[in-house]
Order: sequence, then structure tokens, then C-alpha cells
Amino acid sequence: MSLGKDTLLRIDLGKPDEPNQVELGRKDEAKVYKMFLDHTGSHLLIALNTSECLYLNRSVQKVRALSRWKGHLIESVGWNKFLGSETNTGPILVGTAQGQIYEAEISVSEGSLFSTNPDQYFRQVYTLEEESGPAPVCCLEIERGIEGKFFIIATTRKRLFQFVGKVPEGTEQQGFSSIFAMHADHLPSFREFPASFGFSEIAFYTPKLRSNPRSFAWMMGNGVLYGTLDYSRPDSILSDERVWVYPSDIDITVNKPISIVLTQFHFLLLLPDRVKAVCTLNGQVVFQDLFLEKFGLLTRMIKDPTVQQIWIHTEKVVFRYHVQRESRDVWKMYMNMNKFDLAKEYCKDRPECLDIVLAKEAEHCFQNKRYLDSAKCYALTQNYFEEIALKFIEARQEEALMEFLIKKLSNLKPSEKTQTTLLTTWLTELYLNWLGILEGDPSQRNLYLDTREKFRTFLSSPKNKDCLFNNRASIYELLASHGDTEHMVYFAVIMQDYERVVAHHCQHDEYDEALNVLSRHRDEKLFYKFSPVLIQHIPKKVVDAWISMGSRLDARNLIPALVNYSQSASTQQINEAIRYMEFCVYQLEETQQAIHNYLLSLYALCRPDSLLSYLEQAGTNPNRIHYDLKYALRLCAEHGHNHACVHIYKVMELYEEAVDLALQVDVDLAKSCADLPEDDEELRKKLWLKIARHVVQEEKDVKKAMACLSSCALLKIEDVLPFFPDFVTIDHFKEAICNSLEDYNKHIEELKREMEEATQSAKRIREDIQEMRNKYGSVEPQEKCAACDFPLLNRPFYLFLCGHMFHYDCLLQAVFPNLPAYKQAKLEDLQKKLAATSQPSKSHHRPKDADTISLGKGQQSREQIKADIDDIVAAECVYCGELMIRSIDKPFIDPQKYEEEMQSWL
Repeated sequence: MSLGKDTLLRIDLGKPDEPNQVELGRKDEAKVYKMFLDHTGSHLLIALNTSECLYLNRSVQKVRALSRWKGHLIESVGWNKFLGSETNTGPILVGTAQGQIYEAEISVSEGSLFSTNPDQYFRQVYTLEEESGPAPVCCLEIERGIEGKFFIIATTRKRLFQFVGKVPEGTEQQGFSSIFAMHADHLPSFREFPASFGFSEIAFYTPKLRSNPRSFAWMMGNGVLYGTLDYSRPDSILSDERVWVYPSDIDITVNKPISIVLTQFHFLLLLPDRVKAVCTLNGQVVFQDLFLEKFGLLTRMIKDPTVQQIWIHTEKVVFRYHVQRESRDVWKMYMNMNKFDLAKEYCKDRPECLDIVLAKEAEHCFQNKRYLDSAKCYALTQNYFEEIALKFIEARQEEALMEFLIKKLSNLKPSEKTQTTLLTTWLTELYLNWLGILEGDPSQRNLYLDTREKFRTFLSSPKNKDCLFNNRASIYELLASHGDTEHMVYFAVIMQDYERVVAHHCQHDEYDEALNVLSRHRDEKLFYKFSPVLIQHIPKKVVDAWISMGSRLDARNLIPALVNYSQSASTQQINEAIRYMEFCVYQLEETQQAIHNYLLSLYALCRPDSLLSYLEQAGTNPNRIHYDLKYALRLCAEHGHNHACVHIYKVMELYEEAVDLALQVDVDLAKSCADLPEDDEELRKKLWLKIARHVVQEEKDVKKAMACLSSCALLKIEDVLPFFPDFVTIDHFKEAICNSLEDYNKHIEELKREMEEATQSAKRIREDIQEMRNKYGSVEPQEKCAACDFPLLNRPFYLFLCGHMFHYDCLLQAVFPNLPAYKQAKLEDLQKKLAATSQPSKSHHRPKDADTISLGKGQQSREQIKADIDDIVAAECVYCGELMIRSIDKPFIDPQKYEEEMQSWL
């Protein structure tokens, strides 16, 4: 800031309380004409009205004269924003009042700041002219585009010039001479306006620091030329240009604008006594600030590119402006200009404004018959739903109405279930109506297919799934009312309502499709429900499907379908039922009685050969047979399968009935049945007698009867003779009688031999008993009881042959807990009797004879009791006998006393 002809005031906005004054050191009458500060605040050029120029660096206090610049009145400076530094400006452009453009570079050295001239060079590169000749260079701006292309903008009072050219990579430090050299023979592109008020000024809007400007505003005689900058264009970066004339209250002959500043949406014009802000979108004055006379006339306005603040000063004061919320009302202007996308961009954080823009855009599209776009916008607004819907209905725009409903549906919240249901149902109705119209018009085939695909997408949408599922009955009714069976099936599949799908296919005789649905979704309940219908028409495929389901199907639930089918089908078709039952029995190893009974019934009806093999394979153990024996017997008897009945009789152990029935079939079969009761010889003999009687009386075959005698050792000739008639001669069974007599003789001899052996055994036993009576054992005085380890001879004791010795009471204590209950009771009774016989006499002076008599009578009873006790207690050694063997699996601690014993150890 220049405070006079010889003083500068520098203020660092970071430290506003520490201003710095710099003296120019001029003794003459020179005054400051203009000052030019670069965007970093490092370099200051001071133009004097004496056609001299001074330089001041931010880091020093002393001003330095630029000798090469002398003789030129500086009007403008184009700073190099790409190569400059704090000590070097890089190549810059300088415009003079004579229309000359010079290229220069200023550099200072930190070690010896002013030991050399700061201006490295100062050379002319171009001269700007108007119709009357050279004109002052009012403004200069250097910008770099893409691919190393540079754009230089220079203005005079009436013209705006553009110099475009490339600077080879790596040569940027050499300056811009090459760009101006390209226009040495012809004029560069320029814009010219007729009016002039002696000067012009151009301002640029840069959204961010160190970025390229986005727009420009050139203040000249005819108004303000405003436009955007497009760096992709080859020859000019000026784009979307238009001229905003000055407001009506500005008379350029009286109070012409002094300066201009450009913001994002406005340009500010500085007048001698006021500031006006004009909107770049519509040219309207949106702000005006009038200054009082006491401040003096306004002289200059400039914008700080770093913090985007605007500075205005008079000869007395300095004002600072902050731009806040500049874009708050821009949306209205864009909306009025029908630039709805930009309008929505600048009010996206203000829902109430966005709603106004959307409503306006929707109305605009509707009036221009862009109904689909209108529907999309209306769906985002808060306008009354009924009004919008009626609007499209009155215009007969069903497609747009559907689009509106779809968008509206997508914007609903999950809690708005009633609205969702209403829109979903209405859309379904509209889709069906539209499809019905298009389907009947062959020329609209492609549109029909496209609409059908949209409808299916709508039905399968995950967002609509819950609503459609909850209201599926209504949707089914709509589909049915339109006769759209195709989409009814499609919707049923989406809803996983496979029962309806299968039923539909069955009603239309599409049995293969129905079975495919069942096989694909493998629902057991559906198989049970539809198998009775399907097996009537495609039995083999149905059975294959059942088999593929494996154990997931319960064959018992399929038996009703098979029963109905088998009652009306041929033998070949019944084989399919047998095939599935065999799969269940042999592959799945089913044990359900109903399954085996039904397989038996099928075998009995169509496959008698397989019936017997099945029965034999099932075995003869009734506990392992899964069919009902009584049912099987009745079934085989009804169909005359006697061989199978015989087998069942054998399994039921009804051998007499088995033999009786087998004799009607085959004697050999009867023989095999007769040998089955191996443990009951009397029954076996009875069965063989039945066979013999049948052979003799029915077949009248004596030889075969004799063969029966040889087949069963229990039969004798005398058992069979009563069956023969009187006229039969003995010659037929003479040999059998002889054999029988020989067997009797042999048996008598065996009995004799056994009797002799028994006599000898009795004799040996008597001798052993006599020997045992005389056997004895010796006991040493130091011997101890095997149980208590106390001396043995202190109390009554037992001596066993194995060598173990026990006190009487110790042996009794060891044996008693292991005796059966009845023996324990008997032993206690004997002990009581023994104690009773051992009571001492109350009188010690009884007669001797009487005492002897009493002793004789009691001695026999006492000895007998003791013998009985010995038989129980001393039957065997407690350590070597069976008692020890039986106690192997007995726990050491009684389970009932385990808890008590465990607590005693804690």
C-alpha cells in the first residue's frame, strides 16, 4: 500500500498488528503510478509516473530500481504462476502505455542481494495496436492448458487478444518469445468492441489456489464480456461468451466503472461512490453498497486469490469484503433458465428448494410432452399423489403413469406398507392392461416383449417381494381376471407356490412339466399330493423321480397312490409299483410293515415266483421279519400259493399245519418241515407219522413208507404197521422188522452195560465216603485264621482240604452276605435253635441220672443243628469255591453306600 510519494506500508495478514514501512528513497517529485503484486506476495513491482520501475522483494526492506525498465510507463504485468519462486519471478510479461509487450525476469541472490541488477533481461516481444495505432496494454494474463500449450490474454481499451502456442518441454525457462514469434506476420485472434472509456480491465475466477481460472469478465466500453475458459479448444480458450450491458443507472460518460472483480456467480463493478454486484447468470444487480463522502472517492478494487477476499480503498481508508453463501439463490436462476441439473446441484442440501426445482422440471417436461421424464421428476417431489396421477390419466399416458408409480414405489419407506400395497396392486393392474393391449397388436411385438420383461422384473424385485407375498391372493385374482396364465405360473414360481404351479400343469395335461417342477424343488408334501394324478399318466417317470428322492420320501405316504393305480392298471404297469417297492426294501432297507405287506400283495397278485424268494430272503426268525405273518398267510391262501403258505407256517412254528399243507404239495417238502422241531422229539415223531400215514393210505406206496422209516430214527416199524391194510404181505417190510429187532437187541445190551457201570460207580463212591470219614488234618499251634489273622486255636474253626483255615465266626461273616435270601433265613433260624439248646441249666445240683438223660436227648438235636449249619456255612472254601468266582463282578463298595463311603474319605 502506497501512503505517499515516498512510503510503502506492508501488512502481513497473518500478523496484522505488525505493519512494516518501506521507504522508496526518492528525492524527486516522482509518484507511484501503479503497483503489481504477484499471487504469492513475494514480488512487488512499483511503476512510477516518471516511466521508471522499482522492485521490492518480500524478504528485504530496500527497494531496488530496475534500470532496463527505465523509459517505459508500466500498465500491466502478467505473472508466471508456473515457474516463479520467492527469489525469482521466472519469465513474466510486462505491458506498457505505448502498447508494447516485454518479456522480463527478475532474480535476487540471497548471499549478495543487490550486488547485481535484479532484472535479468528485458526484451520486447510484441506490440498491440488498435485502429488508431498502438494502444496501452491494459491487462496481461498467462495460463497453461493441456499438452504444454500456453494461452496469453492481453487487452487494450477496445480489443481482447489471445496468443496461443506450445512451449517445448524443458524450455519453459526461456520464456514466451516463441509464442509471440508465431504471430509476427499476422494478427492474433482478438475480440473488438466499438465503445471505449479510455481503459479496460479483465478479471478471472479461480475456484482453488494453484488451479486454472474457470471464467473471465472483461470490463470495457460496451459493457462486461463474460464467458468461461475451455482449455481443450485449439485456438481460443474463450467459450460461452456474452456481453452484459451496464445497469441503467451507470452513465459511462459521467461515472464510468473503475475496476472489476469476478466471483463464481457475480462480477463486482467499482464506481466512484459505490459497489454493484451483478449476477453473471441473468445480468441483474443483486447487491449495491454506497460509500459516504467522508471516505472519499473509491479508487481501486482487487481480489486476493489466496483467501478470496475483496479489497477496496480510497485515498483515506481500506475496506475488505468477505463473500459468503454466494450460491444460496443460484438455484432459482438456473431453474428459471430451465437448467434444472445445475439448479438441483446447488440446492441438493436444501430439500425444500430441491422439491421446488423438481416440480418445475416435471411441469416443464410435461408441457413439452416428455412424459416419462416428467413422471420421474414428479415421483421425487412432495406434490399430491392424486393430482399427479390424475394428470397422467387425463393425458392418457399410461406408460408415464407406470413410470411415476414405479419411482414412487422405490422411494417409499419399509414402514409405509399401506402405500406400498396400493402402488404394487395398481402397477400390476396397469401392466396387465398394457400387456393385453400390446399382445393383440403384431406390430408392437418388440414393445410387448420389452414390457413383459419389465413386468417380470417388477414381480421378481426383492424390494417388492414381501408386499407381493403378503398380497399374493389379490395378485392371483388380478392375473386370473385377465386370463394371464403364463404370468400366473411365473408369479407362483417367484412366490415359491409350487403347489399352484404343479396344479396348473396337471389341469392342462402337462404332466411332464409338473413332474419337472416337483423334481427340481424336491418338496415331499407336493410329491405326496400330486403323485396319485401323475402316476396314472407317466408311471415310469414318476417312479424314477421317487427313486431319485431316495429316503426323503416316506413310501407309506405313496402307497395310496400306488393302490389306486394298481387297481386300474395292467400287469406291465403294476411292475412300476413293484419296482419302487423293491427299491424301498432292498436299497433303502425300509422296515415299515406296511411297505413289506404291500410288496407281498403285489407279488401275490402278479409275481408268484418272486413271492417265495422274497419270503425265503426275509428269513425264518419272526423277530427279524418285517411283514405281517398272519396277513401274508391269508394273502397267500387267497391266491392259492401253498408253497408260500408252508414257508409262513414254518416261520410261525406251526409245524403240524405246515406238514398237512405240504403233503398236498410235495412229500419232500413235508419231510423238510417235519425235521424242524429239533428239540421236541415227540412232535417230530408225530409229524413223521403224519407223513407215513399219508404215504401209506393216500399214495399206497409201501417202499416210500419204508423210506420214511429210514429218514427218521424216531419211527419204528411197529409205529407204521397199523397204517397198512390187512392184505399187505410181510415180504414188503420183513427187512424193516428184522432191523427193528436187531435195534432192540442192541439197546438191551447197552442197558446191561450201563447197569454194570452204575454198580461199579456206586461201589467206588461207598469206598470214597468211607475213606473221607477217616481222613484228617493237623493244625499247628501257631496257625492263624485266614480272615482275621488271629491265632486259630483260640475259637472254634474250620479246616478245608485246600489248606485254608477260618474261625467259625469269621467264615460265617464272609459267607452270609453272599448267600441267597432263603438260605440266610434258614441259617438265622438254625443259629437261634442252636443258641436255645446251649442255655445253661438254672440249677447246678441236679441228680446225675437226670442230667445224663437230658444230655442224651439234647445231644442228638444239637449235633443235627450244627451239621445243618456246617452244610450251609462250610459247603466250600470261601477263597477257593464258587463263591469267590461269583464275586468277581461285585463292586468293592456297595452302590447304595457309595456316597456315604465317599464322604467318609473327604
